[in-house]
Amino acid sequence: MKTPGIISLGEVLWDLFPDAARFGGAPANFAGHAALLGADVAIISAVGDDDYGQKAISILRGFGVDINLLQVTPNSRTGTVGVFLDRDGNASYTIHEASAWDRIEWNRDVERRLTDADAVYFGTLGQRSELSRNTIRRYLRAAQEAGVPRIVDINLRPPFYDKAMICESIRLASILKLSDDELVAVCDAFEIPVVGPPGALLRRLIDKQKLDLVVMTRGAEGALLVTPDELVEQPGIPTLVCDTVGAGDSFTAAFLLGVLRGESHQSNLLNACSVAAAVCAHSGAIQR
Repeated sequence: MKTPGIISLGEVLWDLFPDAARFGGAPANFAGHAALLGADVAIISAVGDDDYGQKAISILRGFGVDINLLQVTPNSRTGTVGVFLDRDGNASYTIHEASAWDRIEWNRDVERRLTDADAVYFGTLGQRSELSRNTIRRYLRAAQEAGVPRIVDINLRPPFYDKAMICESIRLASILKLSDDELVAVCDAFEIPVVGPPGALLRRLIDKQKLDLVVMTRGAEGALLVTPDELVEQPGIPTLVCDTVGAGDSFTAAFLLGVLRGESHQSNLLNACSVAAAVCAHSGAIQR
């Protein structure tokens, strides 16, 4: 079986926990997990020419991620995020501005690599600056024209999103991944009344945007997948939660690989939920 080739677009940063700094950023976490799960992954992002940037490059390389498309921005600092954990391990964030990943630039040499990929991953937070937003969307349009599947992982971090960003991101995608906490905001962006069970709302999103499928994580309750003609549910996998940082990113990595490998939806959801549960059992977003 051919090794899936995936491009991850967006932020690379460090999560500043109360006790230590840990490598993070949804696209970086996704890339690391996907590489460890057997994909050929390259990341398009930017880091500063600083200690955090050099450490990020080393960590990504250690996970087996191709860092040849990662830009080093001399006049910007590598991104950082303050992380606060409540007593249940749930995280809240303070995302620092003017980071290197706000300055991702277009590179024509990357275009062929992008359109030869088996899938492209991106999120919403990486689009908060005009420069990176324009660059990411230009890459996505190239992938769309080439017929490459594009999965958007909606990661809504106030105040760095609005309805227009949600709508345009989903319009550029063929697969939507979101959490149950984000469902109302996504429906509101598309003026879909939040009436009825979640499966029905996701079906309306598919019909409205002509998506191939939508998958929604539900925390301890598992996940729900909807296609134009199928609905699949997976209960949560019991685990002792240390923290939830990066669990959604690991779920998306495992899920996308399952899609690319042609796994059944039920088997794929079970595996993705199992991977995410394992991440919740340790501190930080990703470990070998």
